[in-house]
Amino acid sequence: MTFDIPALDEGARREAREQIDGLVKPLGALGRLEELAAWLCAAHGSVPPRPLDDVRVIVFAGDHGVSAAAVSAYPREVTAAMVRVFLSGTSGVNVLARQVGARVRVVDIAVDGDLAEVPDEVRAFKIRRGSGAIDVTDALDRGEAERAFAAGRAIADEEIDAGADLLIPGDMGIGNTTVAAALVAAMLGLPVPEVVGTGTGVDEDGWARKIAVVQSALDRAGARVAEPFSLLTAIGSACAAATAGFLVQAAVRGVPVLLDGVFSGAAALVAREIAPEAAQWWLAGHRSTEPSQAFALKALGLEPILDLGLRLGEGSGAVQAVPVLRGARAMLTEMGRLADLA
Repeated sequence: MTFDIPALDEGARREAREQIDGLVKPLGALGRLEELAAWLCAAHGSVPPRPLDDVRVIVFAGDHGVSAAAVSAYPREVTAAMVRVFLSGTSGVNVLARQVGARVRVVDIAVDGDLAEVPDEVRAFKIRRGSGAIDVTDALDRGEAERAFAAGRAIADEEIDAGADLLIPGDMGIGNTTVAAALVAAMLGLPVPEVVGTGTGVDEDGWARKIAVVQSALDRAGARVAEPFSLLTAIGSACAAATAGFLVQAAVRGVPVLLDGVFSGAAALVAREIAPEAAQWWLAGHRSTEPSQAFALKALGLEPILDLGLRLGEGSGAVQAVPVLRGARAMLTEMGRLADLA
């Protein structure tokens, strides 16, 4: 599987840095904003970069069989209920996205329910009803990882064709932090206790169960974790595969992505294995409280824009970074220049 991924425009990045150094401020005084402004110029191939007017959050929803092992503080039925909440516009990411003018779309990739009453477009890319319990069986059947990956690519194309300037992958699925921890531990060869967090807020016994589940999943998968689609089949999920496809296709189309929390970080590691050049098109929106995200971002060479102690998921943390990116662009486009001072 090969992908034609454009390179960032390093000439535009250098020109941006020169212009930033000439603004009415001391050199480097606006810190990370200067770096982000130059990155946007490289992504857009222009100085200044284009406005980030059309921001879109895609929430990939699906259930995970590991929820049966009591690794979450909430039952798996919450996933289907939350799809309806997203559609009502009252979820956390809905509320926060409205503050920055971002659109939210939820897609049922693997919810364990038929959701017959929701709009057809929500279910258009459904792969299966729930992913398998990775401690005792494969997450996906043969070929489903590839199908989910293709679905994620198609979803990215739909959003970009509709005018997206910036994409944010969100997630909803009880048990998803357990799956994310398994993927990160497998890909980076890390000890399981170091990558497993408390997710939705489980107690010490719940944390111990998560560690046992992830270790069992890795032991069962064995050498299959070395190949990305086998990894997704053995210990991933349809949502992780779809998110990986979404990230790769955004890069193919040259559209920047703001990663959200632990789940998109894990999917990004997988996506980079599939298409290494794709990673240059991603930024990290915020730092999650889940330890596996920190490992994933370090491996990806990404520094989070914000650190607010968030762990909701849904794309909610990355949405909060949108004003920072817009501020970086405004700095470059609206500030005066030292050369113009009387």
